[in-house]
Amino acid sequence: MTCSTKSGSERKCFDDKGIQEFSYVIYNDILQQKKDVPSHVVGSYSLSSTGDLEFAIATKDIKWKNHIQEVPKFRCSPSCLPGQRKVITSSIHLCCYDCVPCSEGEISNISDSETCRRCPEDAWSHENRTFCILKEIEYLSYTEDIISAVFSSLSTFFCLLTILILSIFIYKRDTPIVRANNKNLSFVLLLSIMLSFLCVFLFLGRPVDGTCMLRQVSTGILLSLSISSLLAKTIMVCIAFKATKPGNVWRRWIGVKLPNCVLLICSSIQVALCMSWVTLSAPFQELDIHSYKEKMVVQCNEGSDLCFYSVLGYMGILAAVSFITAFLARALPDSFNEAKYITFSMLVFCSVWIAMIPAYLSTKGKYMVAVEIFAILTSNAGLLGCIFLPKCYIILLRPNLNTRKHILDR
Repeated sequence: MTCSTKSGSERKCFDDKGIQEFSYVIYNDILQQKKDVPSHVVGSYSLSSTGDLEFAIATKDIKWKNHIQEVPKFRCSPSCLPGQRKVITSSIHLCCYDCVPCSEGEISNISDSETCRRCPEDAWSHENRTFCILKEIEYLSYTEDIISAVFSSLSTFFCLLTILILSIFIYKRDTPIVRANNKNLSFVLLLSIMLSFLCVFLFLGRPVDGTCMLRQVSTGILLSLSISSLLAKTIMVCIAFKATKPGNVWRRWIGVKLPNCVLLICSSIQVALCMSWVTLSAPFQELDIHSYKEKMVVQCNEGSDLCFYSVLGYMGILAAVSFITAFLARALPDSFNEAKYITFSMLVFCSVWIAMIPAYLSTKGKYMVAVEIFAILTSNAGLLGCIFLPKCYIILLRPNLNTRKHILDR
């Protein structure tokens, strides 16, 4: 049996066994308006001599429209690379889209991704947005930060210096210059300054809940104890000057009761504020994952901001009262006058902490802790230097001035 083709030729359709015999020729034709482009053979599809179907095509011989050499793709946009995602620009054709980079903190690790995956909170996206990197953990480390070694050395040095001065005052406790400036208050002041220097070590290293609570409470109480001692010293200077006149009512206030009461009352208020702080909302350790994209900061959360600023504010009020009292008493007779040294020391103390507030609020991470440590070291060093170094100079290098006769003559 033969079959007629469209062109009018005939060919055999079935063999003698009734099996269909066929052979297809694949033509390449480009449809263009008003142009007759001749077709040409690019392949075939037929039975082989073994009875198997064979498909053959020469892709290099295919001619595409506009003389394009490569096989056209069913899209109007290139593939989006890893680190990018698709943004459809047409509501009709889904193959038309833009490729935009993943946002910060997101990644895509496959081509033509329609969405980006957000990294975990403890990781951040690499700059090419193809994978996540674990964030570094930051805090004032003893081993990795030079500034920690500097603070540790300074704290140890000033602590040993305070112990040395305290030993000198204890050894020379019966000399006129030590007794004239209320030796008991001097001992309390030196002990509080020494412990304040040691508090610096609570700010170094990786913070935990215990150190977060102790660092703020101990610093607030010890600094308030130091300022209360200075306030009691200043009040005693004023009373001592007024009590020199015969029959003056201020004579009955001379002794240890008044300075002890001033010290106890002023420091007790700060202790009560700190205990309320710890009871209501104690400071605790937290991870700051938002300040930096590539690292996490291990820091202390102050708990209650109201309690924190109450403790800081009370210390500021106490320092201001002590400074004003010492400033007004600075011109009293030198025989009993320690007020001018207290004035200088409180001027240093107030200047340091006033300058610390904007610096503390404008920094973040471990540098906030460094600013606070610097303020503690500087303010306590100012108290130690302005009040006790002049006395040590007289005790050690000018013993002829450390006599009752010399003090009374002045």
